[in-house]
Amino acid sequence: MADCVCNIVRDIVEAQDQANNNNRGNCPTSCESSIQDLLSPGMTNNNGPDTVPFMLYCEGDCNPFIASGVYRNNGVFNCLESPIFRAKEFTDDNECCVRLELLAPADEIGGVTDVDGDDVCDFFGNTVTNFMATGICITVDLNTFNGIQCLDAVTPYPYSQFVNNA
Repeated sequence: MADCVCNIVRDIVEAQDQANNNNRGNCPTSCESSIQDLLSPGMTNNNGPDTVPFMLYCEGDCNPFIASGVYRNNGVFNCLESPIFRAKEFTDDNECCVRLELLAPADEIGGVTDVDGDDVCDFFGNTVTNFMATGICITVDLNTFNGIQCLDAVTPYPYSQFVNNA
């Protein structure tokens, strides 16, 4: 079961590297649909989304994986929690270890939604319209997860905006 999560995230990384999209999936919010959105022939020259944000579900308890990460801003260390990730790269071609960037839920003007929670829905509200690249990366073994949910493909606000607003 874990290999399917690994294979989907591998497909996401490959699709994001190509950064185009096409929506032919039967389910409007699915990994296949988001990957197709990323690879659509109409979205060339960097005009379309470049990221498939996703959530992972832990093996055993099936709870969403909410990662914590620490970043430094103006000489002060801060902590951020998020259940939303962007796959950056696989660390080894023969393994399912992948570097993930934590994405912070953001509003329409790029303000980070400062929420902590025990449930994925705690991180969302009426104001979340996009995500913010945080530059906070963790490396995980995808074999320890048994589920994945992809969100609609987006172009997150840049890391520089996160540092300025954090």
